[in-house]
Amino acid sequence: MASYMRLVIPIGDKQQQRKRTWIHLNGKDSLVILQRAMEACTCSQLSTLSSQEALWTNICNSTWPSTKTPRIRHVISTFPNGPRSFSPTPSRSSQIWTAQTTLPKPSRPYVELISAVDVYYKGNLVFSKVIETETVTGWFKCSPFRLDLLDPKDVVPTPIRLLDDDDDTCRDLQEDLELSWILIDPIGRRAMNVSSQKPVSVQRHWLSGEVHVRFATILAGDHHRGSSSEFVQCGVVITCGGSQGRVVLIKEISLQAEDMDGFIEWEGQFGNFAEGNGGKKGIKRGRGRKEKVPEFLERKKLKEDR
Repeated sequence: MASYMRLVIPIGDKQQQRKRTWIHLNGKDSLVILQRAMEACTCSQLSTLSSQEALWTNICNSTWPSTKTPRIRHVISTFPNGPRSFSPTPSRSSQIWTAQTTLPKPSRPYVELISAVDVYYKGNLVFSKVIETETVTGWFKCSPFRLDLLDPKDVVPTPIRLLDDDDDTCRDLQEDLELSWILIDPIGRRAMNVSSQKPVSVQRHWLSGEVHVRFATILAGDHHRGSSSEFVQCGVVITCGGSQGRVVLIKEISLQAEDMDGFIEWEGQFGNFAEGNGGKKGIKRGRGRKEKVPEFLERKKLKEDR
């Protein structure tokens, strides 16, 4: 039996929202019509939301607090899609959109890299910092490539409590510590997160008693199968100690990149990494990259044993 209903479609301006549409419903067609009407409303509303730059800025800043600094905000504004270029997937470090595919290669060499780093414990921010590194110095061109986030005398106290048993402390950090290290090329307008988000290992040094929390990802290198630069490992190590009321103290945070020979020319290869690990759907990171670390280490060991 045919029937009629009055359908209100809440899209468009107020005048459009006041319109009422009579739709002839006939059996199973009624469900299809209603579903399509609901989809149209939702798509229109999402489209309106996605065009609001302030929304994407808030998402970017809340995911990576280091992007709130004036320098980073300015750099992000130069990306073709602005803060939307940094839109994250559900995990902080699983993906960053990159503008690399829509822009020509830089006409002049990279002169600096910007590092935006955020450390979380149980979902709460415990440390955030931005550093800028000149890439034209002789030091930068040395091997292996390394960036140090803290000065040698710096010590960062955290709210993380030391547990009575050292093994329990290591397990706690393994489960609940997260790190994001975003490398940004401000001239080429490209960015990638080189952290595995979760630690790949947490070990206590037998002599110093310091705890080394290691994050690592494997990037595509020169694309020559079997070469020492076919893959490149980016490793971030947080060195922790304890005192000042039995809390964890961060003594060092460093990033080091190397191929299977322990050598890398970052200045000349950064663009290739972005190109090889990016694409229109961004640069993916997370547990998938973490799982490739043992394979990389095994291949490196085999190469050293030859």
